[in-house]
Amino acid sequence: MLFNISKAGLALNSKRMTTQNTAILFMQSNHFKFPQRVSIWALWILLGLGLSAPFRGIAGNPDRRGQAGATELQIMPWARQAGWYGVNSANVRGLEAERLNVAGLALGGKTELYFSRTNWLVGSDIYMNAFGIAQRIDESSVMALSVMSVDMGTIDITTVNNPDGGLGTYKPTIANLGLSYAKSFSNRIHGGVTVRIVTEGTSDVNASGVAFDAGIQYITGPDDRIKFGISLRNVGTPISFSGDGLAARGVMQGSSVPLTLLQRSQTLEMPSLMNIGGSYDFYLDEVKSNRLTVAGNFTSNSFTNDQYGFGAEYAFGKMFAARAGYQFEDAGVDPEFTQNIYSGLSLGASVDAPFAGSNFGFDYAYRSSSPFGGTHLIGIRYGL
Repeated sequence: MLFNISKAGLALNSKRMTTQNTAILFMQSNHFKFPQRVSIWALWILLGLGLSAPFRGIAGNPDRRGQAGATELQIMPWARQAGWYGVNSANVRGLEAERLNVAGLALGGKTELYFSRTNWLVGSDIYMNAFGIAQRIDESSVMALSVMSVDMGTIDITTVNNPDGGLGTYKPTIANLGLSYAKSFSNRIHGGVTVRIVTEGTSDVNASGVAFDAGIQYITGPDDRIKFGISLRNVGTPISFSGDGLAARGVMQGSSVPLTLLQRSQTLEMPSLMNIGGSYDFYLDEVKSNRLTVAGNFTSNSFTNDQYGFGAEYAFGKMFAARAGYQFEDAGVDPEFTQNIYSGLSLGASVDAPFAGSNFGFDYAYRSSSPFGGTHLIGIRYGL
């Protein structure tokens, strides 16, 4: 019996050594390209997850509306992408990709700077500022750092005994900081990841968490006209509020001893979502100075209705571009049934001024909303 076990062990070890030697020889051969194979497998895995999402019943769940936290992560702060509702998850390029499909970051320039200002939901007196910088670190890799903050102005302090205020004001703090990395595995396959730190709070109550994004883009067709993209966004740790602002002094019934009572905050999940998009480029002349791009995107939301969008962008050389998009939900665009504040039409335009090997750009976008008077965005870009 012992002899048979030893013999089986020797056979197993021999088989393992043979397998390892074969793998080593295969890896050393000129036909093995590890990054490309890994990226292709990643593409198919993400594609499978994306196509199955609408049928799993866990996404687009209207019953979970209002149960997510850090919903500012769903807002597009970059003017150029907001101009067509961010339906270009398949062909977004450069720094702005970190908020839509981070894989597109790998296709940016050497250095990019972008500042954008948002007048969010005109009439709400809420503004947003976003700034980002991207830097190419080698021929195939790019890193980016971005920050977005929400300015809600000052709010009167009220209490049970002073419902009309008069006790001063406070100013909420809402911000997030993202670090992104993207790599071109080949001329056709690009991928990237983002780690984002989220903070919300006031002077005596706060919450923080970490969210992750990942995306991949695939380019094919004649002249690289066809593009596909899949991105997972805002997958991260739950958040909950804590601090002295949730504490209150009181006396329990039947006792005269004052106690400090701490109210516990409900734990909130990140507003995770998935984008699946495609685009096609039409060149209107032989020198390709006039381009028309059509794009479509499906967004599978975890805490609200799924969204569908399509749009088009016309570019005249590298000087001017105009774009428009349209977005709707499973329930259509009727405000009585929609759950997302953004639906309907979006418009945008960009003007670029190349100069001495660099480029200055100005972007504007408008997104319709219901209620309120829509959202206006302006952006200033600089790139090398």
